[in-house]
Amino acid sequence: MGSRTTISILVVLLLGLVQLAISGHDYKQALSKSILFFEAQRSGHLPPNQRVSWRSHSGLYDGKSSGVDLVGGYYDAGDNVKFGLPMAFTVTTMCWSIIEYGGQLESNGELGHAIDAVKWGTDYFIKAHPEPNVLYGEVGDGKSDHYCWQRPEEMTTDRRAYKIDRNNPGSDLAGETAAAMAAASIVFRRSDPSYSAELLRHAHQLFEFADKYRGKYDSSITVAQKYYRSVSGYNDELLWAAAWLYQATNDKYYLDYLGKNGDSMGGTGWSMTEFGWDVKYAGVQTLVAKVLMQGKGGEHTAVFERYQQKAEQFMCSLLGKSTKNIKKTPGGLIFRQSWNNMQFVTSASFLATVYSDYLSYSKRDLLCSQGNISPSQLLEFSKSQVDYILGDNPRATSYMVGYGENYPRQVHHRGSSIVSFNVDQKFVTCRGGYATWFSRKGSDPNVLTGALVGGPDAYDNFADQRDNYEQTEPATYNNAPLLGVLARLISGSTGFDQLLPGVSPTPSPVIIKPAPVPQRKPTKPPASSPSPITISQKMTNSWKNEGKVYYRYSTILTNRSTKTLKILKISITKLYGPIWGVTKTGNSFSFPSWMQSLPSGKSMEFVYIHSASPADVLVSNYSLE
Repeated sequence: MGSRTTISILVVLLLGLVQLAISGHDYKQALSKSILFFEAQRSGHLPPNQRVSWRSHSGLYDGKSSGVDLVGGYYDAGDNVKFGLPMAFTVTTMCWSIIEYGGQLESNGELGHAIDAVKWGTDYFIKAHPEPNVLYGEVGDGKSDHYCWQRPEEMTTDRRAYKIDRNNPGSDLAGETAAAMAAASIVFRRSDPSYSAELLRHAHQLFEFADKYRGKYDSSITVAQKYYRSVSGYNDELLWAAAWLYQATNDKYYLDYLGKNGDSMGGTGWSMTEFGWDVKYAGVQTLVAKVLMQGKGGEHTAVFERYQQKAEQFMCSLLGKSTKNIKKTPGGLIFRQSWNNMQFVTSASFLATVYSDYLSYSKRDLLCSQGNISPSQLLEFSKSQVDYILGDNPRATSYMVGYGENYPRQVHHRGSSIVSFNVDQKFVTCRGGYATWFSRKGSDPNVLTGALVGGPDAYDNFADQRDNYEQTEPATYNNAPLLGVLARLISGSTGFDQLLPGVSPTPSPVIIKPAPVPQRKPTKPPASSPSPITISQKMTNSWKNEGKVYYRYSTILTNRSTKTLKILKISITKLYGPIWGVTKTGNSFSFPSWMQSLPSGKSMEFVYIHSASPADVLVSNYSLE
C-alpha cells in the first residue's frame, strides 16, 4: 500500500504543474446546462415555459403571515430556504456575466434564458422591498428546514419572513441587493426601459438605506448566522453597491463615494485571495480598475490606482506570481475550504476572465512580484479551472451534473433526490423523507442538470454520497459567475470588447507542446474474429518533472454491437501509475461505480498516468444482452 500510495500522490501532485493543451469540452452545452439549473431552483408559481419539468409550484404563501407577498425568488442550494444575501449576489454576478458577455450569450441562443433567470430574482427583490427602508432578507429558517427532507412543493416547515429596517439595519444585505438591482437595470436597459428604471429606483433607495442605517444584517436576522454569516462586515457591500450604481448611472456621486471611502472602508487596503457572497473586495477592486482603464478616474486616480493594485495582486495570486498565493489542489483546482469550495473557483475564474480582457484592451501585461503575466495566460488559467470542473481532473469526474458521463448522481438536494411531485404526489413527511429518500444509495430520480456541486477536497478526492453535503450540495452562486466564463471561452481567442468599442483584442493562445511519446505497436485482434468491443488510446498530456517525463493517457472503450454490454472485464498490463474511471475487481477491471452497463453504440472513458508507453489494454471477458 505504501509504495502505491506514494506513486499516486506523486503523480497527482504533478498534475498541478500543467494545464491541458487541448480541451475537447463542449462549452456551449455546459453553458446551456448551467443556465437551466436556475429553473430547478425557482420558488413560486412556475411559468408555462418552465423547462425543468420535474419541478412544480412551491412557496405560494410565502410572506402572507407578514402581510407581504414574497412568492418567488430562488432556493439557494439543496434546501428550501430563501436567503437574501446569497440570492442577491447570485443575481449581481449573473448580471455581470451578461453585461460583459451578452454578445456571446446571444450568439449561442442563451441570452433570453439568462435574462429570464435574472428577472426571476429581481421580481422577487421588488416584492421584498415594499418601503424605502424595509427589505425582507429571508423566508424560512435553516434550523427547521434542515430538520426535514421534503420536496419544496409540499414543505411543512416554518415559512416565517425576516426583514431589516431602520431599527434593525443590514447594510450588507441592502448593499448587495442594491448592487443586484443596479446591475440588472443595465441588463434591461434596452429590452425593457421602464422595468430598468424601476430597478434603478429600488437600487438608489436600497443604497441610501444601507449607507444611512449601518449595521450587519445577521445581527438583525439572527437565524441567518449559522448559514450565511457576514464575516466581512458591510463596508465591502457599500463599495460594491456604489461601484454598480456608478456603472448603471454614470453619476459622479457614486464615483466620489468610491474615491472618498476607498481607504477607510478597505477597498484599497484589503488584498484578497477570495471573492464570493460574503467578501466583495476583489470584485470592487476589479470594477474600479475597469473605471481607471477607461480613463474615468479623474481626481480620484491616485486612490483608484490603489484599488487596481489590490485587484492585480488577486490576479497574480491565482497564477502563483504573488507573495501570497491562492492555494490549489494537486490537480490544479483553486482550494479555499472543504465546504462548497467550487463557489470560489467560479467567482475567481470570472474575475480573471474579465480582467484578461481588460488588460488586452489596455494593451499591457500584468506586472506581478514574481514575474509578469500576459492577458492570454490569465484567460488560460480560467480555462484550466473550467476544464477541471468539466472532467479534466485526476478522477476524470465532471462536477457539473448532467455534463459528461461521470458526474455526481447522489446530489445533496431535496428536490432532485425525491421522486417528482408531478409523478407521485404521495405526501413525503418531514422525517420520512430522510428515511425513504435521503438514505437511498441509488441515483437521484431527477437529474439536477447543470448544477455545480461543492467539488473535491484539498487532495482532489470526492465522494458521491447524498449525506456528503460539503461536496455534493450545489448552489446558485456557484453557477452565476460561470455563465460569463463559459460564454467567453466559447468565443476562443477572437474576444469581444466591452471597454473600448471598435477594438477587438486577439490574445495569443498559450499552446503547450507535448513531449514525444514513446511508441508501442498496437495489438490487433485476429482478422477472423473482430471484437464488437473496441478500445482506442491516446496521449492527452505530458510534462517533465525531475528529469522524468509523465504521460496522461485517455482510453475509450466502445460497444459497437447492436446489444447492451452487461458484463465487462478488462485486462490491463504494463501499468505503472494510478488509473481513474474503472473499478478494480481482483486482477481485472470493470465498469466504474456509476455504470452498470453500456448501451449499443455508446462509449466509456478511463484515464491513467505513468512515465512509460501506453499500457496494454484488452477486453478479457464480456456479455451482451
